[in-house]
Amino acid sequence: MPDSSTDDTLLLVDPDLDFLEWATRHLAANKLRILRCDNAQNALKVVEKTGVGVVVAAMEMQPFDGMELLDRVLQISPQTLVVLTAGFPTTGQIIEATQRGAHDVLRKESLAFELRPVVESALQTREERRSAGEPAAELPKHDGRVKMIGASRALQEVFKLVGRVARSDAPVLIAGESGTGKELVAKAVHEYSPRRQREMITINCGAIPENLLESELFGHEKGSFTGAIARRAGRFEQADGGTLFLDEIGDMPLSIQVKLLRVLQDGSFSRVGSNETITTDVRIIAATHKNLSEEVSTGRFREDLYYRLNVVEIRIPPLRERREDIPLLAEYFLQRITRKNGMARIRMSAEAVSTLQTHAWPGNVRELENTMARACALASSNILLPSDIPLASAPGKSPAGVTAALDRLINHAPADEDLLSWLGREMAGRVVERAKGDLKGASHALNLTAEELRKLLKR
Repeated sequence: MPDSSTDDTLLLVDPDLDFLEWATRHLAANKLRILRCDNAQNALKVVEKTGVGVVVAAMEMQPFDGMELLDRVLQISPQTLVVLTAGFPTTGQIIEATQRGAHDVLRKESLAFELRPVVESALQTREERRSAGEPAAELPKHDGRVKMIGASRALQEVFKLVGRVARSDAPVLIAGESGTGKELVAKAVHEYSPRRQREMITINCGAIPENLLESELFGHEKGSFTGAIARRAGRFEQADGGTLFLDEIGDMPLSIQVKLLRVLQDGSFSRVGSNETITTDVRIIAATHKNLSEEVSTGRFREDLYYRLNVVEIRIPPLRERREDIPLLAEYFLQRITRKNGMARIRMSAEAVSTLQTHAWPGNVRELENTMARACALASSNILLPSDIPLASAPGKSPAGVTAALDRLINHAPADEDLLSWLGREMAGRVVERAKGDLKGASHALNLTAEELRKLLKR
């Protein structure tokens, strides 16, 4: 076993010798001993023979990568803190590394600003853990399936928090504006958790009438109310052993909040119309675009339920606060839309990217996705220009390209038909044609349900 007394020892591991030289100078400090290795195998030998407080290691290394080095270091010395670095770490790498015990994951381009404070924080945390005798958690390996796009520091902090919270069964409250991707984060928490082999069931608390929401959550007995023609298991029963995602929890009626509180307290409930007590083992993840603390102060949300749900809060920043993610997201949506619809590849001009980055995006990622879908449907060439992107440059004002397209349509409108109805049908028909008959893809581009699109086409 390594000597645990030398807590102020730092090991740098990177195949780039220039980086090792720079990092050594950058981190030099009194009482800090800095060791260096250019491959993972030698790094393990150092950890085995020397008490190392913190390891800073590259993801890409030989003869095995930084993720495997992380596992092996923690097996040898569970109290050692490991910081991984990568040129462009993926969502999965950040979440998985955090879940497997990494203290932090840093992009190499940000090391000049972040490496020193992160290492100092790690050394301090190492000393506090050693003094308290806190053991390191052993976490299972797995393959995550959720893909979240973003390189901003703010979003990477969300990824790390997902990795940390996924390992427990603590309730999670995901807060953020509409369209920021709260359900995607909930799926990530579930799929990186020990419950991932069971189902995550989603229910939108604001989309179901109050008289039906209780039955939807807890189930009902036959004859318990008009229309209850058979016994029905509720979402809590269906999610037993898995995860229940309560979307828009801020819209849940107070009468249902009382019953939800009981489930969170002791895991028990009764079906509507029954006195039988049922127990369930469910991990609760809730999401809201509302400020629940304000809802509590106005009496629209129970304070005791708020604290039960808000054990761990994940706050997703709006898109306008992470503009560096916009080109990555736009490119991802472009590729996905064109591939799904069998279209030729469409590229964005530099001017189009600039247009996207200067927009306020009140609808966040969902608005960006719908915008790219409409741009693909209406693009006049395989290169998107600012005029091809349907954004309002000011409230109530359309871009010149959209205005011109509307003028062309109006000029061809039949004189004996209602103009707005005709424009709606014409637009729907063109988008369906561009989507090669794919009603689901066309309805997504038009921000309509498939049923609404069918009705519009029939008219």
